[in-house]
Amino acid sequence: MANSDCILIQGSNMAECHPVAFQWVVEAKQRGAKVIHVDPRFTRTSALADLHVPIRAGTDIVFLGAIVNHVLENERWFREYVVRYTNAAVIISEDFADTEDLDGLFSGFDPEHGTYDDTSWQYAGTGDGGHAEGEHESETGQQHGALGAPTGETEPPQQDETLQHPRCVFQLLRRHFRRYTPELVERVCGVPADQFRQVAELLCENSGRERTTSFAYAVGWTQHTVGAQYIRTAAILQLLLGNIGRPGGGIMALRGHASIQGSTDIPTLYNLLPGYIPMANAEGYPDLATYLEKNTKKGGFWGHMDTYLISLLKAWWGEKATADNDFCFDYLPRISGDHSTYPTAIDMLDGKVRGFFLLGENPAVGSANSRLHRLAMAKLDWLVVRDLVEIESASFWRDAPEIESGELRTEDIATEVFLLPAASHVEKEGTFTNTQRLLQWREKALDPKGDCRSDLWFMYHLGRIIREKLAGSGDPKDRPVLDLTWDYPTSGPHDDPDAEAVLREINGWGPDGRALSSFSELKSDGSTACGCWIYCGCYADEVNQPARRRPRGEQNWVAGEWGWAWPANRRILYNRASADPDGRPWSQRKRYVWWDEQAGEWTGEDVPDFPKTKPPGYEPPEGAEAEDANRGDEPFIMQVDGRGALFVSSGLQDGPLPAHYEPQETPFSNPLYGQQQNPTRQEFGRPGNRYHPPPGGPAAQVYPYVFTTYRLTEHHTAGGMSRFQAYLSELQPEMFCEVSPELAAERDLVHGGWATIVTARAAIEARVLVTERVRPLTVDGRTMHQVGLPYHWGNRGLSTGDAANDLLSIVLDPNVQIQEAKAATCDIRPGRRPRGAALPRLVADYRVRAGLEGDAHEG
Repeated sequence: MANSDCILIQGSNMAECHPVAFQWVVEAKQRGAKVIHVDPRFTRTSALADLHVPIRAGTDIVFLGAIVNHVLENERWFREYVVRYTNAAVIISEDFADTEDLDGLFSGFDPEHGTYDDTSWQYAGTGDGGHAEGEHESETGQQHGALGAPTGETEPPQQDETLQHPRCVFQLLRRHFRRYTPELVERVCGVPADQFRQVAELLCENSGRERTTSFAYAVGWTQHTVGAQYIRTAAILQLLLGNIGRPGGGIMALRGHASIQGSTDIPTLYNLLPGYIPMANAEGYPDLATYLEKNTKKGGFWGHMDTYLISLLKAWWGEKATADNDFCFDYLPRISGDHSTYPTAIDMLDGKVRGFFLLGENPAVGSANSRLHRLAMAKLDWLVVRDLVEIESASFWRDAPEIESGELRTEDIATEVFLLPAASHVEKEGTFTNTQRLLQWREKALDPKGDCRSDLWFMYHLGRIIREKLAGSGDPKDRPVLDLTWDYPTSGPHDDPDAEAVLREINGWGPDGRALSSFSELKSDGSTACGCWIYCGCYADEVNQPARRRPRGEQNWVAGEWGWAWPANRRILYNRASADPDGRPWSQRKRYVWWDEQAGEWTGEDVPDFPKTKPPGYEPPEGAEAEDANRGDEPFIMQVDGRGALFVSSGLQDGPLPAHYEPQETPFSNPLYGQQQNPTRQEFGRPGNRYHPPPGGPAAQVYPYVFTTYRLTEHHTAGGMSRFQAYLSELQPEMFCEVSPELAAERDLVHGGWATIVTARAAIEARVLVTERVRPLTVDGRTMHQVGLPYHWGNRGLSTGDAANDLLSIVLDPNVQIQEAKAATCDIRPGRRPRGAALPRLVADYRVRAGLEGDAHEG
């Protein structure tokens, strides 16, 4: 990122929420890069940017789609990169119909179930009737990568490298975004057309052979009902401009906090195994062979699913995993439905979940519609909370806001809460895997106090005790636990497991017991064990690679000897794209990896993300599989066809191309299509999770304002690590709301006074911060106000306040089940909120006024 010529930060307040990473933005700017910040609020990021662009929350696809249109209509795209490295030339089935044809829907939509059949989205001319390979997916939604044209057993797809065929991806893309104009941006986003053009030109001027632009986003993009498609639009744009796989290019996903990247790599997600291997379903996976047949791809590195999964099974069950018993594949649990966070909370509320573990999570404050989560936890039999302090999710049974309002009574709550003190990050050793896939080892600075223990200690000893209790059991259902390789060395007075031994298991070892150096060494015959294939190499040569800290001045600028990045310590993914099809750098200024003809291998500043000895002119022989099925000029090695996907034929639940849909709650109608919202969004309409009616009715007057939630530098997510700290609480002592002077005048709000913010779910109070940092916008010909709400507060700690997330509904993106927390509607009124039973009455009165008849207070 320090080598970018232009940086677009959108959906992120990077300077305040990722201040360490923002160092590299500052370095880029010192070298002459242009920095653009697109955000509803003017923040510290905006202050350091060359250009701040205020935008209406929830409209980013219009903004980005219009840049795509600008690039296409003005011939600013990188032709050779697009033709050779993307699927622009591929022709799509004649049965495909776009949102332009179906008023906001793609072909294949099932209105009864709110889902798509993607058959008509496939590549034309393939021998299997046109269905290209895509991401693994099922009724439970788990997926892994590997998009693209089928290879090997089918005919290649029809292509037109002149890009003139009306059904080729390039022409479909051009038609799809043609109505995304500067004028539409001004109407929908509230961004003046001239300011939009300035942004578009800065991106174009700083992309191509000699220059690169990078994007950075955070949860301001992801937490929407079209969150995955926000990022897809950015990916399309970066592919068109030739900015993927090149220094100073790419798209940086700024993760929510330290090691969130690690918690998806070695997942806390219900539908994935380590290394993005999909979990098996309860139906349709009777044995390992069936699983591998359904999940092994014909082209790209997902063609080695057998080596990844079998090595994982060997790491978990060791000598018990043999070819004769499918390497214990049957020990893996099977998915029977959607077990992501929010459906699980709904199931709690409905009495379907008896017990729950919360480790470093505070849904009573941090989750969308946090009031519903408090009510749900009150229905559990037992709850285990491991945290640094007694957070709201541990104390809800006696001091939740619903106790005060009478909606809950302590004596009626049967939930048995086990609060177990946890160790902080300085009281344990291990790794962070941060935003840029970088593993960094940290040593323990001091021992935890009293009964505080690390999560590693807790899980290891919980497993040990359970195994002891099950010892001697003849019940087959106990074998998966009893047969685990649970032999980690321990030390110290509390028998702490050796974190480095866990890292070594994750890395894996070969038949000789020595640590492996690369995932290319994994085998499918059971001779290798590896806890996460993408992390293979992090303990190469029996050395803790993430612990390396070679100073910046003692190595090249890529700094490959600081920590270790997956996969294979590559610092830029798909970096074969930094060279042209013949293997030469696109320019000397942006050289990164290249083909060394004399040595017969790829070389450069970084570890090449490509088979090392595959020449640029390589053509796959008939019957080639995995990476051997891709040509030497196809850089996207995780895709089946080795190409970047401008058009996604399989794997996304809501369409092959991004389209603008309004948020679930909005004051405005969709001016592009009759389809107002994402037709495949996940809704949970029920008492306690009421949605505001569509615009145009009484709701427009009852909930007329847009609000968005955000983070502060001084507090951390749901507050458990910061609101109990005196210094941080002094810096940000109270929950507040940001409003413009114009909105303050309209609603009689006084700077430093109190305001009550109301939705159909809840009402909260906040101190009023009147500031020009939140400007009114002109949207669809009328003035639109936005309210900014930090979401860190709850009723415990030194600094207390109402939880902003109480206001939100639960409505989810259909691809990843993330909540829409960055755009909703509300009312704001002067004064403090009511107390006691008067609070739910106020919320219910608003619902009635909004036309939600019959929705009496459910308490």
